[in-house]
Amino acid sequence: MSFRKRVPVALAAGLAGVLALSACTAGSLGTSSSSGGPTSAANVTITLLTDNSDQTAKPAQAMIDAFNATNAGVTVKLETRAQGTDGDNVVKTKLATGDMADVFQYNSGSLFQALDPAKNIVPLTDEALMGNVQDAFKSSVTAGGQVYGVPFGQAMGGGILYNKKVFADLGLQVPKTWAEFMANNAKIKAAGIDPVIQTYGETWTSQLFVLADFHNVTAAQPDWAEKYTANQAKYVDEPAIKGFQRLEEVKKAGYLNKDFASAKLTQGLQKLVKGTGAQYPMLTFAVSAYTGMSDDAAANIGFFAQPGDDAASYGLTAWSPGALYIPTTTTGDKLAAAKKFLAWVATPEACDAQSKAITPTGPYMIKGATLPDGLPTAVTDLKAFIDEGNNSPALEFLSPIKGPNLEKITVEVGSGITSAADGAKRYDEDVKKQAQQLGLEGW
Repeated sequence: MSFRKRVPVALAAGLAGVLALSACTAGSLGTSSSSGGPTSAANVTITLLTDNSDQTAKPAQAMIDAFNATNAGVTVKLETRAQGTDGDNVVKTKLATGDMADVFQYNSGSLFQALDPAKNIVPLTDEALMGNVQDAFKSSVTAGGQVYGVPFGQAMGGGILYNKKVFADLGLQVPKTWAEFMANNAKIKAAGIDPVIQTYGETWTSQLFVLADFHNVTAAQPDWAEKYTANQAKYVDEPAIKGFQRLEEVKKAGYLNKDFASAKLTQGLQKLVKGTGAQYPMLTFAVSAYTGMSDDAAANIGFFAQPGDDAASYGLTAWSPGALYIPTTTTGDKLAAAKKFLAWVATPEACDAQSKAITPTGPYMIKGATLPDGLPTAVTDLKAFIDEGNNSPALEFLSPIKGPNLEKITVEVGSGITSAADGAKRYDEDVKKQAQQLGLEGW
């Protein structure tokens, strides 16, 4: 189950009137250049639709401003939509009614697959601009052999944000196994600090222990995602059930904050920064949300991957960034202008514009793009997993299957209402409808 459309980002993901068909031809903006865009242009204005979170809208506007300042003939304007489920509905409704903006931002991975890209999105496979996009990203926006999106934002990690001062004061080391993690929790609780922060007031946050455990699943069974897609592997069985069991275990041990049922993301981050809570299972997108909460938050909050059973296979579950897409309703001059804009998005300069607008929370997926110096500790911790190749894609980038009710199920398991076994069984049932809608074999 993807949950990035419930986060105010891209982790978190993401996860948006009918355009009049122009009488002009696509070639009226000029011939394509090596960057994938036209070499000359008439005055064309296009719109980019993104969600309205600061983490998305600010870097989008910064890219637009930089593009408009240096590209004659094409002007890009920003439009925004709601986040979360409401935003998902906006995107799907606009695509269904032919009312989509000229370019739109949305998730990569399984949620992208649900947009019926062959019908609704312009393929970019043969555009020169795709030469600037890292191959590791392309698979997350590929359907039916065609590549449809350009990365926007940075890659993210799913794991545990932690307060380094609390760890230092208690003499704790970053755990590489679940047993070490639970042993740390016991010492943290004995010190009067909440070991694990949970924030079920925003239900999507309940999913981390399940979704961030996927590196451990694929380390134990490398072909699990393939078997899952073919209905030959289930969450109710090992190794995948362990994510549900870990969610259950921390609750049974009494390691959660007392207000876990009602607390929200911002409150969870405040607990972490203040040190009243030691660890917060979360996507690294949240780095930009906590760095202003105290003078030392950027340096004092670190990040580690969710531990599994074997230290030898310890590693990160990674999320690709969301993407920018062109709907099939964008035609003529606007299509050529949209491709010119995406060609610029796929450059290190566009990534630099994003970095100036908001602190990056992970590496970019554009060749040649670099990160600025002085990044928060959690980002450098994440980058180490990426640089060392010690990571696996999240399930949503390996399988198109997702279920709509995972966050409800994980809230129940994490609250002690439902057992891990029952929760995993219910989620296995939850994914059936979507798999059948996609026409997957074996379902």
